[in-house]
Amino acid sequence: MAQDIQVTPEHLWNRSFILCLCNNLFLFIYYFATLTVLPIYIMQDLGGSVKEAGLALTLFLLSSIAIRPFSGLIVQKWGKKPSLRYAGLLFVLFTFSYLLIDSLWSLLLVRFLHGFWFSILTTVNVPVVNDFIPDRRKGEGMGYFVMSTNLGAVFGPLLALSIIQFSSFTVLFALLTGVTFIGYAFCLTLKVEENPTVKTVNSSSAEVAAQQPRKGIALHDIVETKVLPISLVAMLVAFSYSSITSFITAFADSKKLLAYASLFFIVFAVSMITVRPWVGKRYDQKGPSSVIYPSFIAFFIGLVIVSFMQNQWILWLSAVFIGVGYGSLFPCMQTIAIQAVSKQRMGHAISTFFALFDIGLAVGSVIMGFLIAKFDYQFTYLFCALMVLFTLLIYRVSAVPASVQAQTSNKG
Repeated sequence: MAQDIQVTPEHLWNRSFILCLCNNLFLFIYYFATLTVLPIYIMQDLGGSVKEAGLALTLFLLSSIAIRPFSGLIVQKWGKKPSLRYAGLLFVLFTFSYLLIDSLWSLLLVRFLHGFWFSILTTVNVPVVNDFIPDRRKGEGMGYFVMSTNLGAVFGPLLALSIIQFSSFTVLFALLTGVTFIGYAFCLTLKVEENPTVKTVNSSSAEVAAQQPRKGIALHDIVETKVLPISLVAMLVAFSYSSITSFITAFADSKKLLAYASLFFIVFAVSMITVRPWVGKRYDQKGPSSVIYPSFIAFFIGLVIVSFMQNQWILWLSAVFIGVGYGSLFPCMQTIAIQAVSKQRMGHAISTFFALFDIGLAVGSVIMGFLIAKFDYQFTYLFCALMVLFTLLIYRVSAVPASVQAQTSNKG
């Protein structure tokens, strides 16, 4: 095995793990930067409407969701290394194409096609980084990996909004292309090894059958049933969290607090980073439920607090609880998903997990908009808080896969 990918039970911060974090951070800086400024770009430079701006954002998400169930199969067929490099290269090329756009329709086409490669890239990134995390520190390692995504949600919008205040969208898109290219360069330096095909005399008939070449695509090729329970929990969590991603800024604006809204995400990030070392170590030492139960409660409290927002202090206080709660829930659920399956099925597990998570975000955004229009912001956020408690009950019933529980027991 190459020296770069040798890990020990103690050595989490190896070179390859750090490169994976940087790659993921730069990818999501780009994603959240474009998510923030594209509506402004469409309305100011391309003469589009608010509905057309929403369509551009939706098309990216729709194509990503459409390909997501097949992403695991694609990674399995291509291999981790080719998937990482080909999807990364095409993602960068489509990023560059934003500099050539001269009409709304060309932008819509690029957004739709761009979503495919984003889906594959974010799917393959997880099994790749997992190879560089010691077995005894999976919870801690995946926690830091997901934290790089959340930091992208902070730095992306800050970068984009800062650039367009002093320069043009062309300069911004050129800078973002450079950001994604640097992330792709990190991919090229990784020593990625493929998972060997495991065949043993004790293999079950289902496992043997799964290894045999067959025509067509079966459900097993696109869905990992072992992670469906935790993926359904993640979908419900995403449903509630969509109220934050889609409407917290609008809610702040309705309270004349828009100037303080950007600090919400900074407080969110600081809170998440502060508890990250404890969360990861607690997961590895005591098991997922020891972290997930208090995280659900913190998320619930944060949504209740934000529903009563009257000033910036309440807004920022809610960010503390939501950062601790949701910021801890997502990496724990993702770690459960990857620990529930073999390395050969990890791509399928992640594609299943993200497919349901993305559906939760997409459906949630639509329903939250309806509830806000029908009732008001306070009702909507209180509804989401109750949904979090309901999701906690679902988690308790569905429990953690026995294989994950066994791993935790062995560590203890």
